[in-house]
Amino acid sequence: MAGKMESEMWIVGPQSPPIEYPSGDGQPLAETWLHVQAIMPLHQALEDFFRDRSDVFVASDLFWYRQEGSSQKVAPDVMVVPGVGARPRRSFFSWEENGAGPAVVFEMASENTWRDDLDDKYDQYERLGVREYFLFDPEGLYLVPRLQGYRLNGTAYRRLRGAELTSELGFGLRAEDTIVRLIDLKTGRPIPTRAEAVEAERKRADALQMEVERLRARLQQLGRSNGSEG
Repeated sequence: MAGKMESEMWIVGPQSPPIEYPSGDGQPLAETWLHVQAIMPLHQALEDFFRDRSDVFVASDLFWYRQEGSSQKVAPDVMVVPGVGARPRRSFFSWEENGAGPAVVFEMASENTWRDDLDDKYDQYERLGVREYFLFDPEGLYLVPRLQGYRLNGTAYRRLRGAELTSELGFGLRAEDTIVRLIDLKTGRPIPTRAEAVEAERKRADALQMEVERLRARLQQLGRSNGSEG
């Protein structure tokens, strides 16, 4: 009896280590400053486009974990996830979001990434069921055309054609200098960058100030005219 109990005590095997889901890898946001300058205006334009929708989450360089218990992840340059809250997240876990994942992802092609963007990442996003995949080459050196888009047709991507591409989420896209310009398809108007919006506001303030000065000068002139007549 004692021997049996002793043997049973050795049946328990080693415990599996817990799965870790890191939220960062210590790598920079993008390969060059030019690529950062392409990512951030696009991220901000998407936030501005969806500002009235509290269920759309926009993120850049954020780890997306698709399956619980697996440490495999992807970190698109920019991704848009509809149907979830817009609250901040350190990482995106699909199993905590009712299975949701990005409907649109963007990658900025560079000398070191463009082949992977067209090969491994293309296959990965297609396999993960990302509805739309857009690539942009800020330098204009690696992709022809510089802006490319793909949309799932069944389980396979189909190339989108045209100088201006459209997303099923209601915006258009076109290459403009070193950025991707977002277009509101309802109005046909481009979404200004944050810098452009600040500059437009400054110009409006300057124009208003000039109008105030013009009216003040006009009132002073009328006052002088009335005084001389008296």
